Amino acid sequence: MKEDIKKTNAMRILESMEIPYEIKTYEWDDEHLDAVHASQAAGLEPEQVFKTIVLKNARNEVYVFCLPAQFEISLKKARSITGSKDIDLIRMSELQPLTGYIRGGCSPLGMKKHYPTYIEELALLQDHIYVSAGQRGIQLKVVPQDLARAADAQFADFT
Repeated sequence: MKEDIKKTNAMRILESMEIPYEIKTYEWDDEHLDAVHASQAAGLEPEQVFKTIVLKNARNEVYVFCLPAQFEISLKKARSITGSKDIDLIRMSELQPLTGYIRGGCSPLGMKKHYPTYIEELALLQDHIYVSAGQRGIQLKVVPQDLARAADAQFADFT
């Protein structure tokens, strides 16, 4: 591990579970915090970089979805998976209070509270995927099944 990188909660969780991971750093830009730009800045393929999206249903139940950078969530599929009549993106102002993370640095690991988490099953086509380490400019390279174990997540089709 590079000495100038402060260990994040996501890294601590992986280490506590003895799950191997690698760190990939990149220069981030306030104007382009989306996962496609992050993958380009890090020199990675967008289908390997998984963004973390947080949704909330009408009952205020929160759900976490990880999907490849260039894909969008099908809200119809998300409603079906979660058994929600209505579900939508949380407001940006809710992200940090709910997760402890900011836009561009939201990890599926180490949120303030554990929420039901789903990883797009396309991850299973990759040997490794990258997710945010919980800080802008740092991605974690992990085996998809290891991420699912660490995040207590299920694989599902929601794109």
